[in-house]
Amino acid sequence: MFIFRETVNVALASIRANALRSGLTTLGIVIGTGAVITMVALGEGAQRAVQEQIERMGTNVLTVRPGQNWWRGLAGGTKPLEESDANALRSQMGALYNIAPEAESRLQLSHMRWNSSNQVVGTWPSYFSIHERNFAYGRPFTEGEVQGRQRVAVLGHGVPEALGTPGALLVGRTIQIRGIRFEVIGVLEEKGSMGWENPDEQVYIPLSTALYRVMGGRDRLRAIYVAAPSPEQLEPAWADIDRIIRREHRIRPADDPDFQIQQASDFLETLGETAETFTMLLAGIAGVSLLVGGIGIMNIMLVSVTERTREIGVRKALGATRKAILFQFLVEALVLCILGGILGVAAGFGSAELVTQLYGRDTAVAPEAVAVAMGFSAVIGLFFGIWPARRASILDPIDALRYE
Repeated sequence: MFIFRETVNVALASIRANALRSGLTTLGIVIGTGAVITMVALGEGAQRAVQEQIERMGTNVLTVRPGQNWWRGLAGGTKPLEESDANALRSQMGALYNIAPEAESRLQLSHMRWNSSNQVVGTWPSYFSIHERNFAYGRPFTEGEVQGRQRVAVLGHGVPEALGTPGALLVGRTIQIRGIRFEVIGVLEEKGSMGWENPDEQVYIPLSTALYRVMGGRDRLRAIYVAAPSPEQLEPAWADIDRIIRREHRIRPADDPDFQIQQASDFLETLGETAETFTMLLAGIAGVSLLVGGIGIMNIMLVSVTERTREIGVRKALGATRKAILFQFLVEALVLCILGGILGVAAGFGSAELVTQLYGRDTAVAPEAVAVAMGFSAVIGLFFGIWPARRASILDPIDALRYE
């Protein structure tokens, strides 16, 4: 035990004696570990954000989207969904299901001297309850306003700022959408970005007004949302939607459909898988810098062996065994790597927080990532320290004492 403690003390004393060189040696490990922690934190934050989006969208929502129009087994372009499809679903699925079609187009908004280009969504009043949109000011449009093709608009949370007027003051005023005057009747609470789009930057108007007054009379829907009373009723809802839309489009049960039915979380899960893949790729690239740092430690340790050849000869002449010399240099390499790993973890936490503050990206440092990074640093120290340590241990004491 005494020999073990003395060997460790000698190794630590050698590191302290060359503090600057030791610090520069660990720099590669610090950068590599910090990069791994930061990349994994970004990926973990993206995964959590995706999960939150799934929860916000609801697990009991099905989305019907246009698909391929098949003719004699060949794909012949996209078959659009129409307002009649949404009406058929509403009339045949019953009052238990909440249904809302969606037509959209990017259009120019103006209010006094302010202008903005935003997504304009034509829909039914049920859209707001399906997507759990709450109102900060005002109200949603009504079924009567949809039937009457009224020019009323509900603004996303960020639109009033783009139009240079606070949301509370904009309710009751008139804005122009594609040069057509609309009365603002409501402003929604903040929802947050959904990855590929930002609902807070959208404007919502009655579907009939959108199709026949704003979007040129094109009866084309981007999607139809169907909310079931509970997640357990999604399967029968899916079957009903398939049956009704097939009947509307005159598609036989044995033929391929010209529409797609998706669960609300499907495309978000795909987004999450993509984010996870990129996280692993970036973490792998960052891990390469750990290997580079390990090679740097091996290089410095080899130089250290050469510089301390006479010291090794003296220690062997005084009775130090090969195992003691081997252990001393391994301890030096391990301490350098573990110290670099600790500093790298701290740098990773700091970088992740900096990314959050500067760019608003969600980050989350998983304990598993810290443990893996620290363990990998120790393994690198052991792996790249073995050769220099073995080289030092096999030196002949007589040749070492003669070394100049």
